[in-house]
This record gives sequence, structure tokens and C-alpha cells, in this order.
Amino acid sequence: MDSMGFFITFEGIEGCGKSTQVRLLSALLKEGGTPCVVTREPGGTQIGAKIREILLNPDNTAMAPEAELLLYAADRAQHMREVIKPALDSGKIVVCDRFTDATMAYQGVGRGLDVALINELNRIASLGITPDLPLLLDCPAEIGIERALDRNSKNGHAKDDRFEREAMAFHQKVRDGYVGIAKAEPDRVKVVDAARDIQSMHGEIRGIVDAFLRNNRT
Repeated sequence: MDSMGFFITFEGIEGCGKSTQVRLLSALLKEGGTPCVVTREPGGTQIGAKIREILLNPDNTAMAPEAELLLYAADRAQHMREVIKPALDSGKIVVCDRFTDATMAYQGVGRGLDVALINELNRIASLGITPDLPLLLDCPAEIGIERALDRNSKNGHAKDDRFEREAMAFHQKVRDGYVGIAKAEPDRVKVVDAARDIQSMHGEIRGIVDAFLRNNRT
């Protein structure tokens, strides 16, 4: 483990607070002198940013679920080659806003696409690399969407993105998908109650990450 970095991912529905917690954790790691790369999916590369525009554009209502899945896979393949793997190989910690678990929750459970196909696409696109510490920020779908729409209003966004415009039933399916993943793999996925305030969540995440690093650094 000496030459390899660690791969930490943040997962959860719209409005669960991932972006804020990614920012807080990465600031903490950098303050402590830990080399850290912060990135996101989709959009962690220049090519990925163009894919993100297509995926989130609310005008793309005709997008087929299969096309959506393949665009995410394309974004991930570029992201892994260009950003994630080089950073891990150089011994850095990578903190990523969403990764393969999101594809399973959104496209697998939310869209109802074939789970075996998603697993294979994830394996190919990620070069077989899996997160060392996936953190699921879990909150009820109603709370998450309310937060997301409120955030957009405060930030002056003219329109919500394509996923934020989905029916509540879709967001509930995605949340159920995430909860199902965490229940099936409790040793891998760490669940954080995201219905709480920002600092309470950050405190718990800090404790989880500190314990992980203590137990895995040699």
C-alpha cells in the first residue's frame, strides 16, 4: 500500500450534501499535508465536461436510458485514464464526487437497466479499480430534492438539471438503490446520515476517514 494512494468516493441522491462534504474533507486533508486530488463524475476531465453538459441538459428529455448509461461509462473511462489512476499511482488520495455505485443506483435501480451489463461496463471503464472507501450520504428523497431546488434558486440557476426534474418516484428508487447497495456490502460502504447539519456530517466523515487511514497506512 506504500506506493498506492487511496480512493474515497462520496455517493448519494440529489441534494444530499456531497459537494459540500467533498470540499470540507479535501480541505482537511490538504491542511494536514496529505496529497489529495478532488474530482467528480461526470465531468472530471475536459472531455468529461462536454459529456456532463449532454447528460445534465434538461432539454435532452429524449435521451434513452441505454445512451445515458454509455455516456457515463465513456466519461468514467476517460476520467480513470487521465485523472484517477495517475493520482493513485503517485500515492495521492483521490476524493471523487460519485463513481460506480452511482451508476448502479441511478441507471440500474432508477432506470431499471441490466445489472450484469452495468457491472461489466463499470469494470471496463474503471480499469478494475474500485473505491477503497465509499461514503453514502443518505437522506430521504424529499429532503434531498427540496435542498437541491432551493440551492439552485439561491444560486440563480435558471433551470434545474435533467435529473433534478425527474419525478419523485425516480429519486425514491435511486435512494432505495443506494440503501440496497449499502445493506448488501456493509463492510465496504459507510453510511452517513445526511439529514443532519453540515458540521455534524463532517465530524462523522472525518472520524470514518481518520480511522480508515490509521488502519490502512503502513
